Amino acid sequence: MAGRDLGGDGVRGLRLVATCASGTEGAVRKELARLGMRHAKGGRGAVSFEGRIEDGMRACLWSRTAMRVLAPLSSFPAPDAAALYEGVRAVDWTEWLTVKTTLAVDATGTAPGLHHAGFVALKVKDGVVDCLRDRLGARPDVDTRDPDVRIVVHLARGQAELSLDLSGAPLYRRGYRNTVQDAPLKETLAASILALGGADLDLPFLDPLCGSGTLAIEHALSARRIAPGLKRVFGFQRWPRYRGEWQSAWDSMKEEARAAALPAAPAPIRASDRSEEALDASRRNARAAGVEADIRIELAEARSIEPFGDRGTICANPPYGERIGGQPLQLVGFYRGLGEAFQRFHGWSVLVLSGNPQLERNLGLRPEWTHRLWNGPLEVNLLRYLVP
Repeated sequence: MAGRDLGGDGVRGLRLVATCASGTEGAVRKELARLGMRHAKGGRGAVSFEGRIEDGMRACLWSRTAMRVLAPLSSFPAPDAAALYEGVRAVDWTEWLTVKTTLAVDATGTAPGLHHAGFVALKVKDGVVDCLRDRLGARPDVDTRDPDVRIVVHLARGQAELSLDLSGAPLYRRGYRNTVQDAPLKETLAASILALGGADLDLPFLDPLCGSGTLAIEHALSARRIAPGLKRVFGFQRWPRYRGEWQSAWDSMKEEARAAALPAAPAPIRASDRSEEALDASRRNARAAGVEADIRIELAEARSIEPFGDRGTICANPPYGERIGGQPLQLVGFYRGLGEAFQRFHGWSVLVLSGNPQLERNLGLRPEWTHRLWNGPLEVNLLRYLVP
């Protein structure tokens, strides 16, 4: 397959791919299905679906859990560097770039004889710019930091797949988190935790270890039906074809998203921390996200929290050890106290991201289920409890 027409009206079976963190594929698949995407199918670190390029744009606007949205262009055997180069050159890149369009190439995966991502990216770049030089008489520039068009090549089982990245910057960069604390959760992982754990948007919500406030902010954005991509610019908006074919559709999508937002969250949302610095970060980020009025942010020790409703959701990312000294006895004591606090919330659901086995042993609650996730390079468990 040398190339694909990603135009709007004529293509209804285009394959698109939403990449995601390992362990969140189920959340992404369900989210895409709710957005009306057809044939959403999960793989390792990605979910494919079918639609038009406008569906990829809609996924960029609305997805809370995906990392990127890709539009595959071509797939071909790549047993060596020469085959990779020739496969790239066979694509008609004039559909996507001009001599004034800057580009960058991201490479993932490996194939026999193609083990170095930098070398693979270089060969793909050479194939693209040589194709454009042959057809247009000049080569476009490379801009690895802020390209107009980002090309992604993935190698697996001797095959190369070339895609265009609709997202530009990763989708977790919502634009509101300018102030962060140590070891922050990515926004997409926070949203995935809430989705996988079934946090009820119509019931009270509490994060007693809020740090930068990401969990509470993502819950508030979802509760108010605010599209997470509403305030940012995406990669596809810099493609040469955008103004001629897709800008009107994009403007309509954003108008619909603005109209869908609720004026306030339907239930109380609270976030607390024992650190004034963390609370200041949370307030700044909530203000930037437009949900400051929806979240009550207050100074409190996590082990002293009290219920504020008959039912609701507690969601927390307790320290794995580093932030409270890392001593085993200190950790055990903290986790036991946290579990005692949770047990005061009769009828509430509790979602805990655990990066330390001692937490699971000492909370004093039996989980309904556990789910394995990756917080960056760390393997962690998402635990869901129902307090009797």
